[in-house]
Amino acid sequence: MLLSNEKLLPILLKNKIITKKDADTLADKAEENDVSLFEYVLAEGIIKRDALGKAVADDLKVNYVNLDEVVVEPEILKIMPEVVAKKNWAVVFGKDKNGVHIALNDPTDQEFVQNFSKRIDSHVVVYFADETSIKSIFNQYTATAGSEDSLENLISGIEQGVVTDESKKEKELPVIKIVDKILVMGYENKASDIHIEPFEEKSVVRFRIDGLLHDIVDLPKHLEDLVVTRIKILSRLRTDEHRAAQDGRLRFMIPDGKVDVRVSIVPVVHGEKIVMRLLSERSRQYDLENLGFSEKDLKKIQNNIDKPWGMILATGPTGSGKTTSLYAILKKLNKREVNISTIEDPVEYDMDGINQIQVNTATNLTFSNGLRAIVRQDPDIIMVGEIRDPETASIAINSAMTGHLVLSTLHTNDAPTTLPRLLDMGVKPFLVASTINIAVGQRLVRKICPDCRYETAANEETKLYIQKQLSPEIIKKYKLDNPKLKLSYGKGCKKCQMTGYKGRLGIYEIMEMTEELKSLIMAKANASNIRDKAIEQGMTTMIEDGINKALAGVTTIEEVLRVTRE
Repeated sequence: MLLSNEKLLPILLKNKIITKKDADTLADKAEENDVSLFEYVLAEGIIKRDALGKAVADDLKVNYVNLDEVVVEPEILKIMPEVVAKKNWAVVFGKDKNGVHIALNDPTDQEFVQNFSKRIDSHVVVYFADETSIKSIFNQYTATAGSEDSLENLISGIEQGVVTDESKKEKELPVIKIVDKILVMGYENKASDIHIEPFEEKSVVRFRIDGLLHDIVDLPKHLEDLVVTRIKILSRLRTDEHRAAQDGRLRFMIPDGKVDVRVSIVPVVHGEKIVMRLLSERSRQYDLENLGFSEKDLKKIQNNIDKPWGMILATGPTGSGKTTSLYAILKKLNKREVNISTIEDPVEYDMDGINQIQVNTATNLTFSNGLRAIVRQDPDIIMVGEIRDPETASIAINSAMTGHLVLSTLHTNDAPTTLPRLLDMGVKPFLVASTINIAVGQRLVRKICPDCRYETAANEETKLYIQKQLSPEIIKKYKLDNPKLKLSYGKGCKKCQMTGYKGRLGIYEIMEMTEELKSLIMAKANASNIRDKAIEQGMTTMIEDGINKALAGVTTIEEVLRVTRE
């Protein structure tokens, strides 16, 4: 964000750049001229730019940098997406052994600095830079991307007059380009969701990047209906329906392939709000063998998906890769001699040879009703997108008991908690014990970039972190207290956009049903007792699976602890 006048005024007074008598007058004049106080002081010739920048930086206890003539390598520039940079008035301009160097107009924004450091998993060195200096780097984003087709230019090209019914046809082509550009920009900036939110005088396009929403561009109010209509057409939704919620799908092309998009449109006070979830086609190209399962766990899964009936459950929080795991299993099971049906909300990916049903509450096609219908369709294998309520749990369990292989997901923290969770939903203990084949608990960790991976001795800070986060038993078991412990990291290179990480894989715990576990379930044992017995019988916990991958140089200890300790 921009350094506010309230923060700047005390610095100017403390350094005697202005007098107390002039303070209010200068602030008022800056506001009248619609410029920041920093720029107005320079315009009045009170002090030179570098001298003022150094004074501000010294007071804020950060470094000062003048970026006017600095040319940043495109790979370095990409570390911070353009939309994040412009929203926060912050840019990355270098990287070395000391960390990633970022310049901000307001270095007091510690929340942004900490979140950014966590996202790139690197130390950041903070600098103060003035508005003009930072704008010069913004221009380098434009030069890198090509400016003639920028989203802002496309909007301004049709913003000159209000769109009337007669002029709509003339505007259609630019609106098509605007929607295409929004989708491509979302993909390029690694956004998980694109929001188009209508307000009284404008609509705002926002991207969710790394879990946080960022404002991207304002759409003039007279373009709002055209953009909504274009997205409805692409999603095969009713263009004349404005008072009811609608869900659809669309697909757009990129150089890497295709991107599927889930579209949700709901009426709000000032129009219709659109949220689009981006689903890259690459996500459904995974095989069981390349998801990150250990040889032992992969064998457990293979043994249980070969069974003609029973239930396989994938558990974990949202975004932990449960759906990807189930689709990888379905890919393995998808043969012409079997009938596979799914009930999902929504259908994440199209898969040839499988009958996929979309939940539709408007027609009372719920998980439970859809599952009842599937059972009457002579299925061999059933996938239920999520077990959300006791009714769905009961039907799914009974389906697994009557000769069907059932796959589903459940929101629990780990595999052992799955069994008591089903009991809480009202499923009888003997049904849980006799139908569950395996429960797969999982999380996703980032992989070290193979092009810049290096091995180094663990430093004291890392050793202390390990001691604080892990139990003495695990530390001893995996020899993490070894004075000669070596760990792998990524230096950062062009291939991984200087992050040191490239791609993700899962860390897992596979709990296979045994006679001893069935006895515990019948006795309604708690998750802790079930976990202890599963470990005793050879289950590798998620954190141990992660440690094995870190010691093998696939990921980092810090990354494993981040996803298992949150």
